[in-house]
Amino acid sequence: MTGCFFGRRWAVAGGGDRGSATVWSVGAIAVLCVVFGAVLALGQAVVVRHRAAGGADLAALAAADHWADGTAAACGRAGRVARAQGTRLVRCVVVGEISDVTAASGRGPFAAEVRARAGPAGQPVPAERALPRPSPPAPPATAP
Repeated sequence: MTGCFFGRRWAVAGGGDRGSATVWSVGAIAVLCVVFGAVLALGQAVVVRHRAAGGADLAALAAADHWADGTAAACGRAGRVARAQGTRLVRCVVVGEISDVTAASGRGPFAAEVRARAGPAGQPVPAERALPRPSPPAPPATAP
């Protein structure tokens, strides 16, 4: 194949791959954009989860601090604290000095709900809410 460039003739050897670097560059840029978008989405999900956890923790502490004022007042305080943290109070239960709240943050695919409990230290946990304890490891077998 020959061509003309300002009156000069030049030969093109292997002209089948001419411009392929541009196609590969565009493809690589597209892949990098998709990866960057996925990383941003994961970062947003982590931020929403941490915001919900912080709001739930602080709302539970606020409700536990005001348990003596009654459930309505304690949960009202927890709701105000949750809103101040940019979360929504989904659930609030106060039993004695122990508060159990759930706070939510985000919308759509980036929504997270976190449950938190607060109360005085050393308070026994009711059996229905206790986490199962891991069984102790079995002793090593001895040969007779």
